[in-house]
Order: sequence, then structure tokens, then C-alpha cells
Amino acid sequence: MNNAPRHIPLEAVHNFRDIGGYRARDGAFVKHDLVFRADGLYRLAPADMETIRRLEIKTVIDLRTEAELQEHGTFPTEEHPVDFHNVPLMDVVWEKSEIPHFDDVADFLVWGYRDILTDAHDRFARAFDIVAQHQAPPLVYHCAAGKDRTGLLTMLILGALGVSRDDIVHDYALSAEAMKRMREWAERTYPERAHAIKDAPAFFLAADPRAMHAVIDDFMTGHDDFAEAVIAYGIPEDSVERLHSFMLT
Repeated sequence: MNNAPRHIPLEAVHNFRDIGGYRARDGAFVKHDLVFRADGLYRLAPADMETIRRLEIKTVIDLRTEAELQEHGTFPTEEHPVDFHNVPLMDVVWEKSEIPHFDDVADFLVWGYRDILTDAHDRFARAFDIVAQHQAPPLVYHCAAGKDRTGLLTMLILGALGVSRDDIVHDYALSAEAMKRMREWAERTYPERAHAIKDAPAFFLAADPRAMHAVIDDFMTGHDDFAEAVIAYGIPEDSVERLHSFMLT
């Protein structure tokens, strides 16, 4: 992989990262500064907006539910106009009381990720197509923590580009450090929010590489090529081709 800086430091958003720099198919690399992944952009501080403007973000895809948007707000389009899309990859967020018991955090994540992928074929296809259609990025997609829904969409995008399994898992696992940054920020800035985070089940903020390995195993069943698996999942082949045309160098 190309080790150019990937994490974009911000004050109130903790998992904002460039997905570029990974080696892809046929010796190509995923271009930098085109597509970013993130956690809740509704938290952007005034200083963060200067970074957003510097990055020249033109498109935002919000993967959260309608209820999350109503409760927390959205990207501040009044401060920085963008082409805004809401593509909720879940109908409702996970509730502790409705989750089966798991002794291992990876088992919980695999359960949750399988459920999202099974129920949201069309929504993933829509979000993927928005990324592929917007060939005049920069673009960012995000959810709340930037690791689960955002991580699965990133898996599809990087996999379709021919990025290796190990690099896809590596990119996913970077969210673990971001969750530490989020907790530390909450303790400094919003003690009441920090208490809520501390009381939440540990697996809600986990990014265990074993989970992404298992999900990729599932996803690749019956396929030798990741791009073929992405198309079989329901992503239009022309979207995959458009993604290759502008994201690889």
C-alpha cells in the first residue's frame, strides 16, 4: 500500500479517513483525495469546517437512519453546500435489549454485519452507485461511528477495485483507534456523553479484524474474484466499471 497519510485529524469527528493509497488490481493504486469515509459529520466543529472546505468536499452520503438524522442532525449544508444523499443502510439501529447474547465481540459483529448485508442489497447498490457516478469528487460517506455501515460500504468499494483482503481488513481495523479518540474527546468535551459511551456494550465500539475476515469469507462464497462477488450481490456492473475508471491510477 501507499503509506501517505490516511487519517484526517478533526476536532469533533474522529474517524475521517481517505480510502486511497491501497494497491488494487493489475498493479494500480486507489487514488488519494477522492473518496473519504467518516463518522458523524453532524458533529463538525467550526475549525473542522475549514478542513472540509480545504478538502473541497462536494458530495456527502449519510448512511444513518431517518430517526438518527432527526435526533442528531446532518452535515451542515448551510455552511458548506454539498450534494447531500441519505441512504439508510438499516431501518433501526441496534438496541442492546434486542441483541442475542455473545461471549465474543467478533461473533456479535459478524451477526450484525451479516444482518445488514442481507437486508440492504438495494441500499448498498444505491450508495455504491452514487460514489461511482460522482466522478468529480471529493466525496465522503459516513454513519455514526464510521466503522460498521461505513465499514461494509468500504469493503464493497475496495473489494470491487481489487484491493487485497488484508488491506480491506487493515482499513476496517483502523476504526479501533478512532473509537479511542472518540471516547477521549467525549470525556473532555461532554462528560454526560462519555458516561453513556462507557455504559454501552463494549462491542458497540469494537472493530475486530476477525469479524471483517469472516464477513469477507461469507461474501466471497462461490466466487474467486471480489468484483464478481460485488456484482453478484447486486451492485450494477457499470457502476463497478465507472469506479475503476476514476479511482485507479
